[in-house]
Amino acid sequence: MHPIGVLVAETLVPPGQAPAGPNGGPPPLPEFEIIPLKGLPIVAAVLVGLVVAIASNSLWALTFYHVAGGGIWTSLDLFLGLVLGPILGRLSIPSRVEFTVRFMPKMLLIMPTVVSMTLGAGFQLARHVGNLDAAYPHHAWLVTSYVIVGVMAVIALGLLEPANLAVLFELKKPHPNGARIGRLMKVFIVTAGITGVMQVATIIIMTFLASR
Repeated sequence: MHPIGVLVAETLVPPGQAPAGPNGGPPPLPEFEIIPLKGLPIVAAVLVGLVVAIASNSLWALTFYHVAGGGIWTSLDLFLGLVLGPILGRLSIPSRVEFTVRFMPKMLLIMPTVVSMTLGAGFQLARHVGNLDAAYPHHAWLVTSYVIVGVMAVIALGLLEPANLAVLFELKKPHPNGARIGRLMKVFIVTAGITGVMQVATIIIMTFLASR
């Protein structure tokens, strides 16, 4: 059987459903890059801008990077865990395979970038406005938000990204392990949903602090 046929048979095809592909065979696996090279200049430009914002200690630039990074991070997590997961399970087999190999490589660039934007600019911003001082009236709330964001960063970079990378490397093998890919995809979607819910808690804390 074709390698992608093994993948489909083990993880993507519901019981009793036969895989669909050209001439009734298994769906073909599209060619893809594990790391989209065309996106690297964009990532580099964003990170250089972040370094400049931190070095210059510009209030506007730091606020922009922190809000933009946090907004994108939150939106992606909520979308992946609460919207995309259920939809992906209802797609046809070829559509699931096509989506995975086109979407997952992009996430390898996007997630580390937005996490760096949010954490780097956020810490410098708090330092700039004096919120890191223990005398700050709502210092406990700020520390709580740091703990939540720290856990989210560990989940995103320590679980979500490695699962993403492992799926792509597995799909590149001559004989992909379908069961392993299925488990890794579940880890990817579930961890994104967990961090999305935690993002909501962070938003509540940040809006509370901003209103004080």
